[in-house]
Amino acid sequence: MNKFKNKTLLITGGTGSFGNAVLNRFLETDIKEIRVFSRDELKQDNMRHEYQAKYPNVFYKLKFYIGDVRDINSIKNAMYGVDYVYHAAALKQVPSCEFFPIEAVKTNVLGTENVLTAAIECGVKRVVCLSTDKAAYPVNAMGTSKAMMEKVIVA
Repeated sequence: MNKFKNKTLLITGGTGSFGNAVLNRFLETDIKEIRVFSRDELKQDNMRHEYQAKYPNVFYKLKFYIGDVRDINSIKNAMYGVDYVYHAAALKQVPSCEFFPIEAVKTNVLGTENVLTAAIECGVKRVVCLSTDKAAYPVNAMGTSKAMMEKVIVA
């Protein structure tokens, strides 16, 4: 973990399950700051209270940013001075993405482009972008399961 000593980490989609996992992994290391970026104010508030109670000695490392990856200025504001980014912000529920494919594209595609553009402009050292198994067979806006793909091929 020496690579992260005195560095700043930004986690987009930081209030989700992956964001919590990354946060738990880094919080008690010698990292300088962890920025949690998401558009869910309630989840951020709950997370703030939980981590303040559970980790009072290292809570000072946490900073919370309300914003949306769809808005490049929003992500840029959180990214200044950041060394590393874990990009986990995405629409992940297949039904939501099937019913609202344009919204999925705005968040998952354009949002990722905004994160990468902001990272380049802000001089971020490394960005890790997440994906899911749901995109393995891209038949629709999200993809589909192997079983569903087999049905499509047979038909």
